[in-house]
Amino acid sequence: MNAPTKINLKLTDLFLILINLVPIWGVWVNDWSVKDIFLVYCMESVIMGAYNVLMMWSTTLFKRKDEWVSGNVSSMVSGYYFILFFIAHYGFFILIQLGLFISISKIGNLDFKDSFVLLFHIRSYLPNPTYQLLMLFIISYGIIVLKDFFIPGLYKTASLGSLMFSPYARVFVQQFCLLLGGLLFVFSLGKIFIILFVIIKIFFEVGLKFLIKWDLSKIR
Repeated sequence: MNAPTKINLKLTDLFLILINLVPIWGVWVNDWSVKDIFLVYCMESVIMGAYNVLMMWSTTLFKRKDEWVSGNVSSMVSGYYFILFFIAHYGFFILIQLGLFISISKIGNLDFKDSFVLLFHIRSYLPNPTYQLLMLFIISYGIIVLKDFFIPGLYKTASLGSLMFSPYARVFVQQFCLLLGGLLFVFSLGKIFIILFVIIKIFFEVGLKFLIKWDLSKIR
């Protein structure tokens, strides 16, 4: 009989778990707006994308070029090609996610096509407690990138192709959860959404990190 797979939690994993529990505390104890938390989670995808661009840029400065594979054909292309492709492709998913959020939540006077307005004026739509939560997510991912990517020197050996696609699996899970949360939100079950979302989020980010996590150790 095979021994069960052992998952060793790192300090950054425990840090992520604690941060992900903050929204539950805020909504259930401090009566934070579920809509605001919903928006913070949408912006979390933006945060991940921005840090991913930073990592790809640092690797590009060091390696200059990397292998681009298209079908059975591969060629060496500039790292900036990877970066531009990622910004365009990943940005499309972000805009769709924000558009869906706007449509579901009816935030302000915005509609589906106003994703850029929400993205570039986020401070106007978040009160202090949830804006501080957003800042906490930004700082936490910054710490993870610094500890797991820059300090070990992974920018010297990272595959730009792997880096480019590393956030997608996690974002797909997040978008599914946000759509589910949107349905619960419509039926005034937003507080239930927060609990379900955080549980699922922790499960995929930490419990199944060897499969789907934005795991910086897998980008060599």
